[in-house]
Amino acid sequence: MKAKLTETIELPEGVSCDYEDSILICKKDSMEVKRKVNLPGFSVKTDSNKLVLESSKGNKVDYKTMKTTVAHLKNIFSGFREEYICELESCNVHFPMTLKVEKNELVINNFLGEKTPRRAKILPNVKVDVKGQKITLKSFNREAVGQTAANFEKATKVANRDRRVFQDGIYITKKATREI
Repeated sequence: MKAKLTETIELPEGVSCDYEDSILICKKDSMEVKRKVNLPGFSVKTDSNKLVLESSKGNKVDYKTMKTTVAHLKNIFSGFREEYICELESCNVHFPMTLKVEKNELVINNFLGEKTPRRAKILPNVKVDVKGQKITLKSFNREAVGQTAANFEKATKVANRDRRVFQDGIYITKKATREI
């Protein structure tokens, strides 16, 4: 059944949002996050301290999509208040790997005795701190922190070997919101 759907989000103090061409740009001080908000059948309006998502004829799928988008936007606003922190740890059994940050990549040397280094991309606005076997990621953007952590895990994925024996790799020990 079609119904009118409206969701209003109060913008935190000091946060400004602009919406143009399906891209929402949220700014606070020097921090800026761009997010594509492509909701067919919805209109997005920005006032001085409100963000309004509205659909004149929405169904339950549109309602779920709207609520998901609102949750993502609230994550952006909470990131402006407090940084998201993700912790990872590198584990090795026999060959000690070395980790080094170069520009926008993490270089992993001597992984399983390999001669060529493995590389993992670091997304913009993510600060990476490597201390021995511990890696700490910090950013005001939750999605960037999560994707960077996933890039690190994926770079050390072991293929064609028994994972019970070859347990080397980089693993997430604490996500941005909870301990694992």
